[in-house]
Amino acid sequence: MSTYIHFTEAQKDQARQTDIADLLHRHGEKLKRSGSEYEWRDGSQKVTIRGNLWFHQYERVGGDAIDFVRRYYNKSYPEAMEYLLGGSSMGVLTVSPPVVRESKPFELPPRNDNMRRVYGYLLNKRGIDRKVLNAFISARLIYESADYHNAVFLGKNPDGVPVHAHKRGTGSESTFKGNADSSDPRFSFHWIGRSERVYLFEAPIDMLSFISLHKDGWRNHSYAAACGVSDHVLWQMLERNPNIRTVYLCHDNDETGQLTVKRISEKLFTKGIKTEVLVPSHKDWNEELLYLNAESEVEKPCQELVL
Repeated sequence: MSTYIHFTEAQKDQARQTDIADLLHRHGEKLKRSGSEYEWRDGSQKVTIRGNLWFHQYERVGGDAIDFVRRYYNKSYPEAMEYLLGGSSMGVLTVSPPVVRESKPFELPPRNDNMRRVYGYLLNKRGIDRKVLNAFISARLIYESADYHNAVFLGKNPDGVPVHAHKRGTGSESTFKGNADSSDPRFSFHWIGRSERVYLFEAPIDMLSFISLHKDGWRNHSYAAACGVSDHVLWQMLERNPNIRTVYLCHDNDETGQLTVKRISEKLFTKGIKTEVLVPSHKDWNEELLYLNAESEVEKPCQELVL
């Protein structure tokens, strides 16, 4: 039976405010300085660290120092507290290096024999245009998983082989989203057109929402959803499509999204690539679509009742 340990609010705050970069440096971990932040590697994935806060750029999760120790040092909450407080309540704990998880092989979620849940979710709850959705389904880039009935957004390499899968829950109360293990971020969910434009988004649903709002000639352009805030898929698409001249950054209208825009646009500027920034009026492009869809429903003229 585990022993209950009471921690005061002052102790919780002290542990929470631990400088993560300093903690890692003291244990011989390698970090890369990037402006006011540090970059640390969780296997092959990048974790951004700023003071007592961290953010996993690919999985889009983060937290404070307590959360960091729990996740990467494989400790329970009381153990993480004791670790960060120097063992002041139970004696000093043995210092262990962060646990780097072994990569699992990439595996697609099993395919369901129908798409009813995905159609219902994307059409009715997310407001995606039916013709746009059908185009991606016909290209075998979206399907419904058999296990949890998630919407699965596929990314394929130049040989047409799926190497990335982003999963989104379709339940009425579900907030689940995540990438399949060992997905290749260079080939996340995307569409390749023939024009000189590429549009970059954070999430597949935002990408589909934007296309639903701008349907005229949409197939001619290229689009990519990073399934996070990385830029791997963008550079891969620029390399494969030398005809692209303008990059449209279409990230969320929040602090994380706009900091990402700043970071990517600076890289593009140094390479002489024209960049345009498109910001939704609402939090993201799906909220924009749902709002405008609702507005259009309100503005529809009432039909006269014929007796």
